[in-house]
Amino acid sequence: MTPSELPLDLAERPPFAEPWEATAFALAVHLHQRGVFAWPELAEELGARLATGPSTGYYEHWLAAVEALVVRHRVATADELDTTRAAWLDAAAHTPHGQPILLHGTRER
Repeated sequence: MTPSELPLDLAERPPFAEPWEATAFALAVHLHQRGVFAWPELAEELGARLATGPSTGYYEHWLAAVEALVVRHRVATADELDTTRAAWLDAAAHTPHGQPILLHGTRER
């Protein structure tokens, strides 16, 4: 099959609607490559979440599956994830539009 025969036109329908979706996907790939979880384990966790219905979007389910595996494999606790999420939302709310969002204790790269 040549690229022109592929059924998905990436120009018409990109795989990621928002930048955070690509970041969530990249995070999963990185954690898998680091040996945190096996890809079939992610597929099983994601499949279970998708089976509950489309109450949220695909990448919301994807991110929830990655977070569950991070907690299951003790990379972080659920409380740590919640604390970081709250800090991120607070930092985003207090960052002027167009400026990088920095969490306390991080530096701009």
